[in-house]
Amino acid sequence: MQPVRVLVVDDSRCARELIRALIEAAPGLSVCGEAANGREAVEKTLALKPDIVTMDLQMPEMDGMQAIEEIMAQQAVPILVLSDVADAHNAMAAVARGALEAARKPAFDEGAGLALRLRILARIPVIRHIRRNGALALRLGPADPAPRDDPVEPVQTDPSRPGSPVIAIASSTGGPQALARLLPELPADFAAPILIAQHISDGFAGAMAEWLNDLCALPVKIPFEGEALMPGRIYLADSVTHMTLGAGRRIRLEPRADSDMYRPSCDRLLASVAAQVGRDAVGVILTGMGRDGARGMLAIAQAGGTTIAQDEASSVIFGMNREAILLGGVQLALPLDLIAGKLQALVRRSGPVGAGRA
Repeated sequence: MQPVRVLVVDDSRCARELIRALIEAAPGLSVCGEAANGREAVEKTLALKPDIVTMDLQMPEMDGMQAIEEIMAQQAVPILVLSDVADAHNAMAAVARGALEAARKPAFDEGAGLALRLRILARIPVIRHIRRNGALALRLGPADPAPRDDPVEPVQTDPSRPGSPVIAIASSTGGPQALARLLPELPADFAAPILIAQHISDGFAGAMAEWLNDLCALPVKIPFEGEALMPGRIYLADSVTHMTLGAGRRIRLEPRADSDMYRPSCDRLLASVAAQVGRDAVGVILTGMGRDGARGMLAIAQAGGTTIAQDEASSVIFGMNREAILLGGVQLALPLDLIAGKLQALVRRSGPVGAGRA
């Protein structure tokens, strides 16, 4: 089998040398070229046709954001953004423009994680993003939606009560793009809390919450320990703990172990929601690699809740959602564009907050 060919892009020579060393030390990977700025990145992507590109963002001549737009418009290729945590917000914007994932720049002892991520992402088919009005049309939605001027507060001011729905969403690779398409379709008076476990690199969850908050009518935040769920709010799990739902519909942040493969855990979130709210639970599993979330979706279905999976055609990776379907935990598979409407129908059917289902 031919090795995965990687183009390394970074204006720092030291950073390029480290990334090259980590890649070449891993079996099945090879560096086919390097670029010191965005313009070189575009030229070498067209000339070398790499299987995947690692992309820095802050560079002279042409920055990484512009380079991603040029590459995805001319010759689409999987792109992994490697960024400093301080630039995490721009990294999320880069994902909106076509990069598959964003992660912090690796240290000397993090070669295995980088290699695994590159092998996975290099296998994902991507398509050209056609420019429209100076922006890019993403495969899963608008490339750069206009942010709202001010956060829109939800109508509900009381905590989520027994008998009202709680929505839990699991996602991984391709998830940020999917969430950026799904969540803005929910109105400001959406009468249910939403809990999200999205696999993400340490240090990037806060920036992702800010990015989604700018796109959505509903407020998006990183929750704190013991926080009471409020209807009309979106809670995004940080990767440094596992977000779960505890008694009294309050957030619990469970310690993360070094051996935990998935950070944060989708299974833990979904299973806890099933245990706490039973038939009022709504589980949604989106695009992603692996099996995390499949058992949690089954737990919600077995508890009498409702379960929805993003369908294969609209998924960047039909992995987690496929496993959930095969395990028998999915009642309905829908295109991404139809999930928000289904959630609104489910919440309306549940009646006023605290009224319970008919």
